Amino acid sequence: MNLRRRVTLLASPLLLLGMVVSGCEPSAEAGDTTVSRAGPSEAPLRIAVARFSHETCTFCPGEDPGIEDWTRMGPPLTGEELVETGGYVGGFVHQAREFGDVEVVGLTSPRGVFGGTSRTWNQEEVFDHFVGIMLDELEAAMPVDGVFLSVHGAMAVRNIPRPEAEMARRFREVVGPDVPIVATFDLHGNEDGEFLRWADGSFVTKRFPHYDAWLQGERAARYIRSVIHGTYRPTTAVRRPPILTATVLQWTGQSPLMDVMERARRWEDREPGAVVNVFLGFPWSDVPNLGTSIHVMTNDDQELADAIADDMAEFIWRVRSDWATGEFPLPAEAVAMAQDAIEAGAVPVVLADYWDRPGDATWTLRELVERNVPRVLYSALTDEPALDWIWEQDLQPGDPFDREVGGYTGEQAGEPVRIQGELIWRGARFGYDRVAAIAHGDGSVLILAPAYQQNTAPGQMRFGPIEPDDFDVFVLKTRVHFRRGFDETGYAPTIIIVDAPGDWFGTTRLEALDYQNTQANDFYPFGTPRDWRDEAPDRWSGS
Repeated sequence: MNLRRRVTLLASPLLLLGMVVSGCEPSAEAGDTTVSRAGPSEAPLRIAVARFSHETCTFCPGEDPGIEDWTRMGPPLTGEELVETGGYVGGFVHQAREFGDVEVVGLTSPRGVFGGTSRTWNQEEVFDHFVGIMLDELEAAMPVDGVFLSVHGAMAVRNIPRPEAEMARRFREVVGPDVPIVATFDLHGNEDGEFLRWADGSFVTKRFPHYDAWLQGERAARYIRSVIHGTYRPTTAVRRPPILTATVLQWTGQSPLMDVMERARRWEDREPGAVVNVFLGFPWSDVPNLGTSIHVMTNDDQELADAIADDMAEFIWRVRSDWATGEFPLPAEAVAMAQDAIEAGAVPVVLADYWDRPGDATWTLRELVERNVPRVLYSALTDEPALDWIWEQDLQPGDPFDREVGGYTGEQAGEPVRIQGELIWRGARFGYDRVAAIAHGDGSVLILAPAYQQNTAPGQMRFGPIEPDDFDVFVLKTRVHFRRGFDETGYAPTIIIVDAPGDWFGTTRLEALDYQNTQANDFYPFGTPRDWRDEAPDRWSGS
């Protein structure tokens, strides 16, 4: 338990007025001299940095990933390698180094699991192994003045109901009650108040696609530094309006979720020092803290934290019907719509197989092949057995390809589709050792990957003889991230989200899932939600 935050300390009004909204760092005008850059005789602040992130689809088929799956993409990043990465960690380290009085202590951290979000439950051994390495290095590096964790929020681990909170608890055991722990999260996280029982702050992306990962890392650096100096004393509040949504519905580029995130930013603008986070949840992790939640931090002002959390929860509940449901065309209709767009010249067209998390579903591919739709770039279809065959046969570019592909992980994947064409490229791509491209039909190309691959921009598919600008249709295994490179840039004038011809995992029909740790009918829009307003405010306060 973080004992420091259980002590009520009064901050001066002058200090509160001098807080910088974006990161809660006291301004020079506030007269605070404790945050000046370190002089020659001053020891720098030492902040440990670690990363352990996974968005876990517990309903996905396959074996629970073990340590070997977490090292297949490469060995763990050493501390020195970690602090040179981008994203949340990159933003944090960049801001910390800008201060000039902070020493960043990187802890060995895993790169990521093979197959990413298509993988199911992590083995408990995986969690213990990598967190154990971090803690051993942390103990050797003590004393430290703070800890920064880059996590996701939707990790699922066997026998560990709340992995991110458990990670914070184990770090707390090492650093003691007075060293601040702060983390960055993905907005798809499933987080109740347990994390804030052991940590001092959370920073969650406000955009999907996550343009602001670097920014949230920077904000976390400013925040933890002010907590270390004692100019910010966290008081927190958590609310959990019972809303459960598929991630395809969580695009923040349109209302009302755009309005929800703008409301959070408006609170941060109005109240110096306030940090307002919105978790939209990840429904394919069968965990007890599933769903939407609000995390708020304020500077020694519990009443304000509660007021902001209440307002945000009430607002997101009020607009729930405008974003928590949605219907999309099935593959046959979607492909027909694409053909109409081609005829009208509204190309390129994106067909987004939003629901296919393993990546081997063939429903859309079959429709395209049977209708002889030309100039289709399909990137990518998961089929490791087909790649094994290509390498075993030592097929080279120019060799004929004739084989059934896809449709092998279960009923939801459909039947394999026969592709006759020519191998035009093979090699390493997308972080995988083996990827292949098959030319077939009338100017079409099918890219095969060994595991789920989500492409978000045309440039990712510009390799070998492939030029994305030559195609009229892109088939992507994606929900929202593709909008970064195809929609918001204006590259693709026609966007079609494609649904599945069944109530399978990955679809918006979450009531069909066999949850063991919660029930979909406890959430809107699937049943009768709990009366969340009657929950005691301090139940999830974390203070």
